[in-house]
Amino acid sequence: MKAMIYHQYGSVAALHLEEVAQPVPDDNEVLIKVYAASVNDWDWGLLKGVPFANRVMAGLFKPKKIKILGCDIAGRIVATGKNIKHFKPGDEVFGDISACGFGGFAEYVCASEAALRLKPASMTFEQAAALPQASLLALQGLVDKGRIQSARKVLINGAGGGAGTYAIQIARSFRAEVTAVDSAEKSALMLFIGADHVIDYRAEDFTKSAQSYDLVLDCALQRSVFDCKSVLKPGGRYIVLGGSSLRILQFVLIGFLFSLFSDKKMSLLLLKQNKGLDSLIDFFEAVKVVPVIDKCYPLSELAEALQYFGEGHAKGKLVITIQADNNS
Repeated sequence: MKAMIYHQYGSVAALHLEEVAQPVPDDNEVLIKVYAASVNDWDWGLLKGVPFANRVMAGLFKPKKIKILGCDIAGRIVATGKNIKHFKPGDEVFGDISACGFGGFAEYVCASEAALRLKPASMTFEQAAALPQASLLALQGLVDKGRIQSARKVLINGAGGGAGTYAIQIARSFRAEVTAVDSAEKSALMLFIGADHVIDYRAEDFTKSAQSYDLVLDCALQRSVFDCKSVLKPGGRYIVLGGSSLRILQFVLIGFLFSLFSDKKMSLLLLKQNKGLDSLIDFFEAVKVVPVIDKCYPLSELAEALQYFGEGHAKGKLVITIQADNNS
């Protein structure tokens, strides 16, 4: 089978399309013919080898445990291990397979059934691949951590990217007033999918504004924890999904103290893979959440897709089309 392999950390030049052996599922796995996969922060971080935790996971000096990137996949099951109870060959499935060792940027991949859900017939493989990780960062950040049910005014920083575009739609479904922060070129998209107000981060620092919010979801933390705290209303919550490693470290250490000694709560979300995916399927089928796909690339152009992603240009999600679905 064809797969995009990387043998060293660094730039997208480290990626090579190679012919490798097709994986064989063990007793507790299924073998999936992959039709689509999407690009995530984890792919970029593992390719670059930063932060250091990624090297601990994949290999200290070069990738050893993870040589094929890609965690959000959609495809059709072609074989099952003898202990599989919930799926059968022919089932169309999708999910975040990061806990199974990645491997999504390939024609076939093995995964445990716990990482997968049945794909609704109304959902394309591209939409399914764009859903798991980014949408669940948004859902878990807004609902589980952020308690958006009681939030009237919500700000989303980095709202034009993968998690951000889902967050706008989820927040609107809870009837929150949404302020979206990102680059000016993403403003039209953010307004189209439901933002009430947009801020161009290059022209205005939202932490210096007179506005305050019940809930802030920050997908791209770049500011000090002191500035972040200043935009919260009494009883407000500031949830961080990603951003600068140094800023996140500061946020975790000092934000913890703020949360102990004030009514403003500040926390970092650690994604629980696939938790809440059934709720996202319900959102999709009720047309409350629709994956925003900026571009689709063939597997051979994964390097171009990752470079585009790494430079921060993506409006929503980037999807890699692996194989054609000849059964539809």
